[in-house]
Amino acid sequence: MNDQRADGRQYDELRPCKITRHFLYNADGSCLIEMGRTRVLCAATVESKPVKWMSSNSSDSWVTAEYGLMPASVGNRVRRPIGYPNSRSIEIQRLIGRSIRGAFELEGLGECTIRVDCDVLDGDGGTRCASITGGFVAAFDAFILAEEKGFIHKFPDYKVTAAISAGIVEGKALLDLNYNEDSRADVDGNFVLDENGNYIEIQCSAERVNFDHSQLSELLKLAEKGTKELIEYQKEILEL
Repeated sequence: MNDQRADGRQYDELRPCKITRHFLYNADGSCLIEMGRTRVLCAATVESKPVKWMSSNSSDSWVTAEYGLMPASVGNRVRRPIGYPNSRSIEIQRLIGRSIRGAFELEGLGECTIRVDCDVLDGDGGTRCASITGGFVAAFDAFILAEEKGFIHKFPDYKVTAAISAGIVEGKALLDLNYNEDSRADVDGNFVLDENGNYIEIQCSAERVNFDHSQLSELLKLAEKGTKELIEYQKEILEL
């Protein structure tokens, strides 16, 4: 059996990944992340105040996220949201926020909010995972600025964190699905892990065919391999 995929990759191979740090001049932290043909612009903004729902005497920081597809990011033009993002965007941005918060120790840092905006420029599968991987880099740089400006007492303890998709297509477990593979997947999953191999979040669903424990184990193994490679690259980019 030929294990090579349509784009030439092996079943356990990531798409080429490139992260360009400090991509935006005005952002407090930013990067452009490219995973194959998927490109996401991640920009982080520092605010020297807590989010509205937190107690006024809280000494904790917070990370929140927004996510959206640019109009020409996919085949059919996406309308810009008017007023509020759609339900899909809300679900994804909550995932991004949870994942980045899980990477940093935010208690007792001081009243600071990091807002991470993830704008999909080109969508070819894996946009939420790319947003998390790039969003961590952008947030990391934003925390550097927050410490320099005295908004937080110290740089937070952290675990470098990345996310990757894995799924089952035509009975085969594959890492880092592009859109063509994702649209045909029997099982589709997104996995967020930190540098210690601990899981922050798992989203896995049967799209067409139910899956068993052994297939889930295959996906977990692929996700661990993929995120480990991405985390090594993030560390290189961040000079850690």
